[in-house]
Amino acid sequence: MDLEVTKAITDTWFQRLQENLDMDVAITGTGPSGLIAALRIAEAGYTVSMFESKLAPGGGMWGGAMLFTSIALQNEAVYLLDELGIPYQRYNDNLVICDSVLATSALIYRASRAGVLIHNGMRVEDVVFKDNRVSGVVVNWEPVVREGLHVDPLSFRAKMVVDATGHPCEVSEKVAKKNNITLNTPSGTVSGERSMNVTEGEAETVENTKQIYPGLYVCGMAANGVFGSPRMGPIFGGMLLSGEKAAKLIIEDLK
Repeated sequence: MDLEVTKAITDTWFQRLQENLDMDVAITGTGPSGLIAALRIAEAGYTVSMFESKLAPGGGMWGGAMLFTSIALQNEAVYLLDELGIPYQRYNDNLVICDSVLATSALIYRASRAGVLIHNGMRVEDVVFKDNRVSGVVVNWEPVVREGLHVDPLSFRAKMVVDATGHPCEVSEKVAKKNNITLNTPSGTVSGERSMNVTEGEAETVENTKQIYPGLYVCGMAANGVFGSPRMGPIFGGMLLSGEKAAKLIIEDLK
């Protein structure tokens, strides 16, 4: 039985992996903006894989604010809670409150059910860069990267890559520095996020969601980090709407 269990796991996992080595969209990071983008792109019939360095997908949404598991969303994003079946309560004319663990779980479940392949414990340490375009991701196990082991990574091919790594903007930073390119940002590179301003941060998260180099999109906090906009704190409507916008842009590009 022990060998049968091992064969069952490895046979199915490697089969699914090989079926997804060449995909339409690779999303780095699995926070709320990336999950919504992945869900929408998969619903449109495209292949999507997500790469998460931690064991648990979900990004900063899990922890709510200071581990208080209530998160706020503004009215513009409530339709997504309704669609995903996430219960919420009205707090005032502008905000609703929902449970962070329930909301994050729902996003992960819906994306997975739509066919999104989520790789946990994997870090995107570089991109595939061909013909002056981001054409895939270079991936290794997170413990290998963290321990500094000299183990070569593997590459996955993708028509589009999304940097949804949050505050560090890890992929955008890597692409700009290693390839000496100019990004589609005011500074031509990664500006770094500014201190908190909820109103500006929420609006600019959506505004900054776009393609910043051929084949490379940004969404969520990575978008604000790249463009030098403020962080917004424990309100998540802009994050979800950013994922919606990213998906629409990418689907149109793939067509």
